[in-house]
Amino acid sequence: MVILMAGKDGSESTSLNLSGTDLSHRELSYAELFGANLSGANLTGADLSGAELGNANLSRTDLRGANLSGANLTGADLTLSLLHNANLTDAGLGNANLSGAELFGADLSVAILSNANLIDASFAGANLSGANLSGANLSGANLSDTNLSGAYLNGANLFTANLRGANLSGADLTDANLDGANLDGATMPHGENSKTEQSGA
Repeated sequence: MVILMAGKDGSESTSLNLSGTDLSHRELSYAELFGANLSGANLTGADLSGAELGNANLSRTDLRGANLSGANLTGADLTLSLLHNANLTDAGLGNANLSGAELFGADLSVAILSNANLIDASFAGANLSGANLSGANLSGANLSDTNLSGAYLNGANLFTANLRGANLSGADLTDANLDGANLDGATMPHGENSKTEQSGA
């Protein structure tokens, strides 16, 4: 049995090295893993709901189908991680690095992704309704067919992002950078279709 719990201050788990470990389908809800090294680990289908993963190294980690609802991933490194169909509802991902991560079909509703690095991340078909993406860097990200209704994208960088078919109804795009973004077929904040808006420009 692998004991993953540590002190609430994260002092013990800071040096915890679980890189490359097979933790698939493990029950790890509310585990204290602050600053832990989980790079390259197999966490497919694992239950990490409510887990403390702030500043953890989850780069190239397989988290497909994992439950991370309510987890704290503030400042975590998730570069090139696989998060297909993962549950990240209400997760805290502020200042996290998800560059190049794959989140196809993931549920990130009301998640906090403010000031996160999401460069070239793939969110195709994901649910980001009500998510806080203020100040996030989404340049080159794939957001095709995503649900961004009611999302906070104020000050976000969406340069060359793919928003084809995305639902942006009720989203806050104040001061967002949409230069070069593909909005073909997207539903804009006030319900208008981007094609209609562009043709009338």
